Amino acid sequence: MAGDDAFELYDLRVEVIAPPGAKLWCNAAPGDWFELRGELLHLPPGQGFSIYSLAAVLPLLAAKQRITHPNDWMDSDAEIACPDPNCPSRLRITRLGKRRFARSETTATEKS
Repeated sequence: MAGDDAFELYDLRVEVIAPPGAKLWCNAAPGDWFELRGELLHLPPGQGFSIYSLAAVLPLLAAKQRITHPNDWMDSDAEIACPDPNCPSRLRITRLGKRRFARSETTATEKS
């Protein structure tokens, strides 16, 4: 991987968190999770994830994957409210290790 062709993204884990004993309306359980590695979502075997919860967090994932300035709110804020206003759950986004990619392996377009 050439130095000028390489870039790094964080792998992310998105986990359902909730107050103890809370009724969740999204069919999730506290501790349910998925990981984003590059562009691929990975769920543990046998576990689903609500498309509505996914829709709430999806627009933020690409930004959370990127290296940001320490003063940027994207660097510090990590919890997203469930889209159902009656559900007390949150989706916590945690940055895991960085993964290295080559531009030439991720897109057919050339840098201009």
